[in-house]
Amino acid sequence: MSTNESVTNTPERQAFYDKIDKQNLTPLWSVLGELVTPEPRSKCQPFIWHFNGIRTAMVEAGGLITAKEAERRVLILENPGLRGESKITTSLYAGVQLVLPGEVAPAHRHTQSALRFVLEGSGAHTAVSGEKTIMEYGDFVITPQMAWHDHGNETTEPMFWLDGLDIPLVSFLDASFAEGLGQDEQEITRATGQSYAEYGHNLMPVGASGSRHVSPIFNYPYEQSRTTLEAMKKGGDPDACHGWKLRYTNPLDGGYAMPTIGTFIQLLLAGSSAPYRSTDATIFTCVEGSGSSQVDDIVLEWGPKDIFVVPSWKSVVHTPHTESVLFSYSDRPVQEKLGLWRESRGDA
Repeated sequence: MSTNESVTNTPERQAFYDKIDKQNLTPLWSVLGELVTPEPRSKCQPFIWHFNGIRTAMVEAGGLITAKEAERRVLILENPGLRGESKITTSLYAGVQLVLPGEVAPAHRHTQSALRFVLEGSGAHTAVSGEKTIMEYGDFVITPQMAWHDHGNETTEPMFWLDGLDIPLVSFLDASFAEGLGQDEQEITRATGQSYAEYGHNLMPVGASGSRHVSPIFNYPYEQSRTTLEAMKKGGDPDACHGWKLRYTNPLDGGYAMPTIGTFIQLLLAGSSAPYRSTDATIFTCVEGSGSSQVDDIVLEWGPKDIFVVPSWKSVVHTPHTESVLFSYSDRPVQEKLGLWRESRGDA
């Protein structure tokens, strides 16, 4: 079946199209080339948001609206090709959240899965399903779907983190539900850090129960991730495209930590990586180091806390100036489950 040849229009055909349009009918042959494309086409564009600019805007927002009034004081990172849609890629959302000293972002829950990646600050907390975790720079924190969660900052400094959610995907499926708890903070019923203590050391409680589609660990500390990357560096040569790259996993089954969002962290040496492309549009943030990433013919210069996006099936070459660490997330778990995910390494 050819999907890239246009069908010639004629007056007779156009009259037919106009007639059936009144019945909400459209001929497939007139749109097939746009529906079934030879390779991915997306309005998503390569782009970078520098944290200094985001931070300045967030501080200004902090003087205009409280965390409680806003419910979540967040500035959305809208892809320039998807403006007005609250999307960073066609399937994922990104924003930067600010919680000021003494504030609480009130407890609520929703069907959307969420991740937090801490960009600045130390000592604030997220509470999920009756347990608090203390947040530090570089920590990856999960809010599972329909889990009560609230955020608080008892420190003297503001806390900033990257929010990543599957809002566009859930909206596409018409499966969005949300509700507020009716109080600022949920009741705490478990010790701080209990989940990591039980599941984060290659051990788990005998008879462990609960949903297996999301990890029971909801804070993956950066300190541990960085130690593991350093051990990998000493243990073998880097991958030509990715350096040394880790996937955050669910200890219950070894799968992805989240059902709809894949999360990764990688260590790259100075110099250029081999070209790489894949069907999962990916959001990156720099944790350590600095460098640039060339996406097709667009060069994105990044440093610590900057956030950039690589669209689906666009070739990317990372060129760190110094040894660097990148955190990333994408919809790869969904694509893999549907048998759609594809990659290309090198210049192929």
